[in-house]
Amino acid sequence: MSPAAKKALAKTGAGLFWILLWALLAHLVGQKLLLPSPLLVVKTLLSLASGADFWLTLLNSLARILSGMLAGTLLGVVLAVLTHGSAVCRTIIAPFMSLVKSTPVASFIILALIWLGRGVVPLFITALMVMPVVWANVSEGLRAQDEKLLEVARVFHLPRRRVFFSLTLPTVLPYFRSALCSALGLGWKAGVAAEVLTVPQRSVGRMIYESKLYLETPELFAWTVTVIAVSFLIERLLLRLVSGLWRKGDDEHA
Repeated sequence: MSPAAKKALAKTGAGLFWILLWALLAHLVGQKLLLPSPLLVVKTLLSLASGADFWLTLLNSLARILSGMLAGTLLGVVLAVLTHGSAVCRTIIAPFMSLVKSTPVASFIILALIWLGRGVVPLFITALMVMPVVWANVSEGLRAQDEKLLEVARVFHLPRRRVFFSLTLPTVLPYFRSALCSALGLGWKAGVAAEVLTVPQRSVGRMIYESKLYLETPELFAWTVTVIAVSFLIERLLLRLVSGLWRKGDDEHA
């Protein structure tokens, strides 16, 4: 058996263990209001997914939160480039990034709800949570570049485009991928948390809030499973997209 197959088998076994433990606990509790069984949650999720409202709600939240992720990522990269090239910019921006990372998300959500419309708050919060992670990792990647190779490139007057794809991008990409691994899941969960507190129309957060409000615990679990599954898919798909674009650019500029 190959190492990849062993790893997949181990993950599957771990997943089955926790599902069986969940089923056992649900059986011992014996009250779906407190802890619904995995089977009941799956049935509830399938029932929800059979209606158009489920998908419209999910797409609305995805559009809102993915926009925030994109904005936070772009802003994080731009600020990393600025702070790498200017010590003054780094002195000004670094304390703000530390402040964002150390402040509870709920505090920002409440403040943003005062300043912004409830439909905009999840987008803003997502961008705010993603930005410092991307900034820190890309900044570290830029500092990790080989200065001797960069000096050689300057001496031989190599085009900036070639230097970027041959030296800068290969160095920074692992740091950028690491940032995405942390930031995408964090951004999605922060965005949903903002939706729970701001309850915008047709949002996953609103459905989670209403499920709790009306004590529909199976629906609460079903929406939570949806959030986890979407977080996993977003991370995998976007990381593959980034890797694919890099390989394509690398081939074109080799």
